[in-house]
Amino acid sequence: MKYLEEYRDPEITQKLIDKIHKIIRHHSKEIVLMEVCGTHTMSISRLGLRRLLPENIRLLSGPGCPVCVTPNRCLDKAIAYAKREDVIITTFGDMMKVPGSSSSLEKEKSQGRNVVVVYSALDALKIARNNLEKKTIFLGIGFETTAPTLAATIKITKEKNIRNFFVFSAHKLIPPAMGALLKDQELHIDGFICPGHVSTIIGSKPYEFIARDYHLPCVIAGFEPLDIVQAIFMLAQQIIEKRPPRSKYNTHVR
Repeated sequence: MKYLEEYRDPEITQKLIDKIHKIIRHHSKEIVLMEVCGTHTMSISRLGLRRLLPENIRLLSGPGCPVCVTPNRCLDKAIAYAKREDVIITTFGDMMKVPGSSSSLEKEKSQGRNVVVVYSALDALKIARNNLEKKTIFLGIGFETTAPTLAATIKITKEKNIRNFFVFSAHKLIPPAMGALLKDQELHIDGFICPGHVSTIIGSKPYEFIARDYHLPCVIAGFEPLDIVQAIFMLAQQIIEKRPPRSKYNTHVR
């Protein structure tokens, strides 16, 4: 597929990896780069990128998955709602097996509770319109990427005056999570690989505090091999050459 395959070109990827080895060969200290998004982590593992990088570049997985960082109190509340006879719980499939304090949505469904897996908030809204006698609750889980579609669904709900559709929001924001990590005195991070899809929604400005307050570089990247390797190259280059981490240096979106 044109354009997509270009970001998977093994020859160009290898050239970039060689450049990384070249600029880091005289750098004795370990460089720790955090990929914030779980999609980056999966791509890095699937592609075997860690094995191709110099030994003193360590990739550290960040907050990653919004489901994994959903606290028990949110799950317990969703499970409590699911036990009500007048409620239909709608959720993405990856929430089903996540355990709460004493149960899970999958377990509640197996016991006859009305828990339905959907692929979008619009699917949940359709369920609400077809079941007006019940309250349909959609579990709003995700980072900034899922918020716009949910907002659009809420807008439709208001326009059509649908009164039995509810949203239980447990959305998370990426920049505050990064800020919390940077405040941890025991965690050493030299730079961030920022998620391309989240950044398409929020832009690069929310990351500026990282450069301004912590003097660390961050690079926005997609999820193909070239995206990730180029991000690592740009970060390593800034760290070793001690470039000022200003916006004209520290962001890249394909």
